[in-house]
Amino acid sequence: MRQVVLDTETTGLEVEQQHRVIEIGCVELFNRRLTGRRFHQYLNPERDIDEGAVQVHGLTRERLAKEPTFSQVHGEFLEFIRDAELIIHNAPFDVAFLNAEFARLDAAHRVADLCRVLDSLVLARQMHPGQRNSLDALCKRYSVDNSHREYHGALLDARILAEVYLAMTGGQGSLILSAESDNMRHGARPDQPLRSFAGIRIQVVNASEEETLAHERILALLDKASSGKTVWRRL
Repeated sequence: MRQVVLDTETTGLEVEQQHRVIEIGCVELFNRRLTGRRFHQYLNPERDIDEGAVQVHGLTRERLAKEPTFSQVHGEFLEFIRDAELIIHNAPFDVAFLNAEFARLDAAHRVADLCRVLDSLVLARQMHPGQRNSLDALCKRYSVDNSHREYHGALLDARILAEVYLAMTGGQGSLILSAESDNMRHGARPDQPLRSFAGIRIQVVNASEEETLAHERILALLDKASSGKTVWRRL
C-alpha cells in the first residue's frame, strides 16, 4: 500500500482571505516502510505573509521571492501524490489550501479526486480521547525525537508525522505476506523444505534478530502509551 505523509506551510490561517501555500513537504511510505522518496518545494506566494505565520515557520516573502509558483510545480506534485493515501495531521486545513491552489489554476480536480485522505489528528483523538493530540504532544507520547525542530517546516513535520503515525498504528506492517515476498526478505530458496501438518504445507521462517528487537521496541512504546495497562507481559 502506498501512502504519502504530507504537510504544508502557509502565509496565514484563513484560506477564505486568499492566503497561499508557501511550502509543501511529502515523504513516501510503501507497505508501512519509508522508501526515501520525497517531494519538497518552497513556493512564491506572490503576496505578503502574516507576521504570526512568519513566527511559526520563519519564511518571509523576501526569502521566497525567487522560488517557483504553485502553477510551476503543480504537475510534479500531482504525479507524486496521485492514487496514494495521504496522511495529514488536521487534514481539513491542508486540503482546503491545496484545493484553493488547484482552483486558482482552473484545475478540475480536488484532493479527494486524486487521493484518499487519512487525518492523523482524528485518529489520535479516537485513540486518546480527552488528551492533547498536537504533533508535539504525540511525539512526547510515542517517544519520537523532535528536539531539532526550532521552526515548523513542511518536510521536517512530514518526516516526524510519519514516525508518529507508524508508532501510533502499531509500528509494523501487515502480517499477511506473500510467499514470494517472504522468501525474498529472508533469503529463502524455493526449494527449502516445507513442514507439513495434516496435509497443510507451511514454510516456517523465524524472525531475525533485528526484527525481534524492533518488535520489542514497539511493545515498549505500547506499554508506555497505555501507562502499563498492557497484558502481554503477564501472559
